[in-house]
Amino acid sequence: MTAAAPAPPPLDAGLEQLLRRMRLPHMRRIAPEVLATAKAQRWDPAEVLRALLAEEVTGRDRSALATRRARAAFPTGKTFAAWQDTLSSIPAPTLAALRTLEWLGRHENLVVCGPSGTGKTFLLEALGRAGKHVAWFTLEQLGVLIRRHRADDSVTRAIGASCAPTSS
Repeated sequence: MTAAAPAPPPLDAGLEQLLRRMRLPHMRRIAPEVLATAKAQRWDPAEVLRALLAEEVTGRDRSALATRRARAAFPTGKTFAAWQDTLSSIPAPTLAALRTLEWLGRHENLVVCGPSGTGKTFLLEALGRAGKHVAWFTLEQLGVLIRRHRADDSVTRAIGASCAPTSS
């Protein structure tokens, strides 16, 4: 049986306060461990800074993705990890092209139609979970939104607000 590694010493209170004030939560969380490792392994100061900043960027990316997914209000939690090619009628090359999301950069539209139970929702939700800003509506919800905003011509703005980035 191996003993757990001792916990690194906590951050100096002044450094902790600076990281809080600068809103660097991911760096603040990992800093004690990185600093202890850096001291033990005699890291170059630039390497310490690189490790701390990389953790902050990674943490912010994770948080932003989680926020976008929650804001999109996907109905089921489907992802491509659960996708079964054998059950899909979508040709493999078409699916591969859609999954690259290159068509978004070209400002191309995607229209998906088909009978109930063919995987339309699964496909669109899996595509939407790729990290872009997305708004998810049922046809009924979209109809209500359009009727509510049609009078003042603010439909586009209302839909955009549903998938707009949130401030952190």
